[in-house]
Amino acid sequence: MAEKFDYEKVIKEFEELTKNAGEVQEETLRKILAENGETEYLRNVGLNGRTDSNSFKQCVPLATHKDFEPYIQRMMDGDTSPILTSQPIPAFSLTSGTTQGNRKFIPFNDALFDTTIQIYRTSFAYKTREFGIKNGKALTFLYISKDFMTKGGLIGGTVSTHLLRHPKYKDLMKEIQSESCSPVEVFSGSDFHESLYCHLLCGLLHYNEVQTISSTFGHSLVQAFQTFEQIWEDLCSDIRSGILNNRVSDPSTRVAMSKLLNPNPELADMIYEKCSSLISHKWYGLIPEIFPNVKYVHGIMTGSMEPYVKQLRKYAGLVRLVCGDYGASEGWIAVNANPRSPPEFATFAVIPNIGYFEFIPLKENRNGGTEPKPVGLADVKLGEEYEIVVTNFAGLYRYKLGDSVKVMGFLNSTPNLKFLCRQNVMLSINVDKNTEKDLQIAVEEASKLLVGEKVELIDFTSHVDVSKELGNYVIYWELSGETDENVLKECCNCLDRSFADPGYVSSRKLGTIGPLELRMVNKGTFGKIMLHCLSMGNTPNQFKTPRCVGSINKPLLLILGDNIVKGYISTAY
Repeated sequence: MAEKFDYEKVIKEFEELTKNAGEVQEETLRKILAENGETEYLRNVGLNGRTDSNSFKQCVPLATHKDFEPYIQRMMDGDTSPILTSQPIPAFSLTSGTTQGNRKFIPFNDALFDTTIQIYRTSFAYKTREFGIKNGKALTFLYISKDFMTKGGLIGGTVSTHLLRHPKYKDLMKEIQSESCSPVEVFSGSDFHESLYCHLLCGLLHYNEVQTISSTFGHSLVQAFQTFEQIWEDLCSDIRSGILNNRVSDPSTRVAMSKLLNPNPELADMIYEKCSSLISHKWYGLIPEIFPNVKYVHGIMTGSMEPYVKQLRKYAGLVRLVCGDYGASEGWIAVNANPRSPPEFATFAVIPNIGYFEFIPLKENRNGGTEPKPVGLADVKLGEEYEIVVTNFAGLYRYKLGDSVKVMGFLNSTPNLKFLCRQNVMLSINVDKNTEKDLQIAVEEASKLLVGEKVELIDFTSHVDVSKELGNYVIYWELSGETDENVLKECCNCLDRSFADPGYVSSRKLGTIGPLELRMVNKGTFGKIMLHCLSMGNTPNQFKTPRCVGSINKPLLLILGDNIVKGYISTAY
């Protein structure tokens, strides 16, 4: 039997770290540089073995992924010399590349897995304190993708796949009482739809034991329960007969599921009755109705995931939505130490020994000119916005993450950050600059006009069309059904008016940016986008609907173009 998880001890250890966050940061940097001081990258910039932050900032330039690409390529091709880290990198993580169509390779090693253990334990400690998790099951919608080998014989795959396949992962899940309902064969099934079906079936078989429901992103959770609406009768049939539906063809998955399934007509009847009742309520409160002992629903719900919160609340009813912690493919950054906070107001306390962090002030950088110098973790100011710069234990030094965050407060001396947006998700034609958040605000405002129409906005994305003389914004919407033409025309005008950036407004008034277009796409279009991204090697854990599709991302633009059913041109200006 696993030793009882001591959440109070874990919280105490973390809060001790936050009391002298600045000193912990200096020590963390010293440790990173002492381990990797003889690497080619740090020798080339003239650090010469020094480990203090002043020398580090003087010698090591701010960098983007492009600066690291030549080094990473050599490592992937088999060069085992100390290039970025003193010890050879065993694996590389592949980013999703859903926005611009470019996927990036990120070094992954055991040090990054150890930081994952740290953040999972810390995060679970706060959730346990708030919600009282006891021995039970987790309904976890995660998927393992196929690894591939680089030219040099190293493992390539997604971050989530590296984590799920790590030999210590199962022990971690046992320790924090988050053992999944699903056997490992379901996570690693060859087909996403088959694995999702089996996850749902496993959840129903353990319905009374499920205490938490989670996935990496909010989108995956919404998708899981949208799928449940369509297939619940098949799930009930499998439970009643004890035989797995023919829709699941993967041999290893079928064998694993056969060990769990036995004829259970009583359970099937109960679920059938509950689902029949839920239909008349449009599936509101599905989660607590089917899983009566669930404490919370957990996943990343900030940034591009925030639009799914409304849909998720429909399924969750009164069950708490808990926003997942803050990290990226490059590594973890901060923990949600206040899990009762609604996702829209979630903040994340930076873990000061998980990496070395710097913050570029955005306020000073908005008018162009020279980029301001980054400040340290201990020097950020309340209410200010910053771009995060990361130095980690896997060979990234002063790496500009591209994330905008705002300091909302402090846990002792470490900042509580609110994630604002990804900076590279930008709608821009000339002097206009609209972020992912600006797009989200515009869509939220315009979609309010649909409230009386008995249709829901399923998903959306955007594109900057500069193929003609007068460039313009194009917004794509997928709705749950048909609605009034005049309402959609007004939605189009509302979208155009809701972009409040001064550069956009003045350009629209002057006629240097063309009228915004709203293009309606067939139901299922965003599902096709996801399937395309999965075919490129992504996993559903990693998939994020691109909020702005770049011109070089031809496959996604083709999917959108092929599915347009109606278009509207703004008359707002």
